[in-house]
Amino acid sequence: MAARRDRTHYLYLAVIGAVLLGIAVGFLAPGVAVELKPLGTGFVNLIKMMISPIIFCTIVLGVGSVRKAAKVGAVGGLALGYFLVMSTVALAIGLVVGNLLEPGSGLHLTPEIAEAGAKQAEGASETTTDFLLGVIPTTLVSAFTGGEVLQTLLVALLAGFALQAMGSAGEPVLRGIGHIQRLVFRILGMIMWAAPVGAFGAIAAVVGATGAAALKSLAVIMIGFYLTCGLFVFVVLGAILRLVAGINIWSLLKYLGREFLLILSTSSSESALPRLIAKMEHLGVSKPVVGITVPTGYSFNLDGTAIYLTMASLFTAEAMGDPLSLSEQVSLLVFMIIASKGAAGVTGAGLATLAGGLQSHRPELVDGVGLIVGIDRFMSEARALTNFAGNAVATVLIGTWTKEIDKTRAARVLAGHVPFDEQTLVDDHAPAATAVPDQRSDDGEEKARAGV
Repeated sequence: MAARRDRTHYLYLAVIGAVLLGIAVGFLAPGVAVELKPLGTGFVNLIKMMISPIIFCTIVLGVGSVRKAAKVGAVGGLALGYFLVMSTVALAIGLVVGNLLEPGSGLHLTPEIAEAGAKQAEGASETTTDFLLGVIPTTLVSAFTGGEVLQTLLVALLAGFALQAMGSAGEPVLRGIGHIQRLVFRILGMIMWAAPVGAFGAIAAVVGATGAAALKSLAVIMIGFYLTCGLFVFVVLGAILRLVAGINIWSLLKYLGREFLLILSTSSSESALPRLIAKMEHLGVSKPVVGITVPTGYSFNLDGTAIYLTMASLFTAEAMGDPLSLSEQVSLLVFMIIASKGAAGVTGAGLATLAGGLQSHRPELVDGVGLIVGIDRFMSEARALTNFAGNAVATVLIGTWTKEIDKTRAARVLAGHVPFDEQTLVDDHAPAATAVPDQRSDDGEEKARAGV
């Protein structure tokens, strides 16, 4: 087991080296670097391929093993209420910082930039009805083939409740799904060995396409955005996590360090979603809480996106010489937050939502979106990192409020006494279908409570 952990340690050192090499290639040979983009895209697609089966197995095992359906509803309702409150807080912080910085002042709009902004608005808007109908898959199987997180979530909840109603007759199915989950996580562990190649291609393509000029001219909004995200994570989320769960935010983020590195190198929070599910369960949060909170949070708990939409809207209006009034800021940004629900956690989703929101509220500002097209990839990384941190904190908080977290185990895991298995991403010492306590009594209790 020690040898396995050593190998994965070297794997993530290789990812860091690949990122540095990609940055160097991007600056020294930008033409070549841009052509490397398929390497990054391919790796992210491999990870996304695993998201639907992992979410399905996790939710079915979690919901199907709970005796009372009301418990699942309570977890989901609490999670959605928390997501709404934290999105509003993120929105408010972005508004305050954006109004203080006035980052768009002094920039000029060229015809090329205006054309780029208009292109982003094409087909970007989506009505609430379209969003709600989009949650329902065409067929039971299309939820998996389409790669839609919310559709998979719906099918998994239906399957989980059905198995719950079947009682003991559904136990063989639950055992089978438990074994499938272990297989899926093992495949994911194999895919992770391609991470250095994917990181190299993704970073090289971004740096090669953007260059240093755009970074210098738009440094104010970039730095302001990163500082705002940091303020939200370490001050707001950190304070709530300490008060509610008694956990230090630094300890939790350190535990998720490899996931943050993966997001930073691919600009995609979806690339770390399967690992977040595995790590939250390993931390001691029960399967029902993890299975409901994490996938739902990826569509509804978009703290980083909320901050981005706020600051980017103010930036665009300032740059166009037509600042938004306070009432316009609130109405436009509330609309954008609603419109962004269900958006994939990949590069471009935030920019498209920004353009779509401006198109529907202030069409004359759409051309200004082109001003930040060049640096959106770098801001996308901050969005993804903040969204990921928000979902990790939310899972711990929901687990604490519902008393579905083993605090003793969580303390041991965060202290490094119970290492995470990087090869299998699941605990191999107990079969998925039976709760067999081992020498670590707290781990056995956690599994028994999760019904696995």
